[in-house]
Amino acid sequence: MTPGIITAKKNKVPHKVHEYHHDESAESYGLEAAEKMGVPEDRVFKTLVVSLDSKELAVGVIPVSSMLSMKLIAKAVGAKKAVMADKSDVERSTGYVLGGVSPLGQKRRLRTIIDSSAKNYSTVYVSAGRRGLEIELSPDDLSALTRGIITEICQ
Repeated sequence: MTPGIITAKKNKVPHKVHEYHHDESAESYGLEAAEKMGVPEDRVFKTLVVSLDSKELAVGVIPVSSMLSMKLIAKAVGAKKAVMADKSDVERSTGYVLGGVSPLGQKRRLRTIIDSSAKNYSTVYVSAGRRGLEIELSPDDLSALTRGIITEICQ
């Protein structure tokens, strides 16, 4: 059981865990998840960590079929600019490895921004904290558990 799943259980949030066989040669972990679970790509969300101009890290949760807008995520948190965070910073601050970073149960809670397209669905899928493991929950519960805001952050 991962910290992400433990967070959902501990907070008594309705959720479902989905496991699939991860192919190490997959080029996109998120697209692989959508395909193997038979779920539309815009309903499976990836967790991206950015570094802000203040050197603070923040999390963007966006559909695997979309691109994160650095301008929009920076604006959402009141920063001037954002860039993708360094891999070692991501793994150290979240406690997860790339491709399995969950917005839930991170070692150090980072400010989280969830793309507004999540509201198009009753539930969305995010990494449960390991490649090949997804957790399905409502966008509102995802926002509550991460203390995140929901706004447009995709290009």
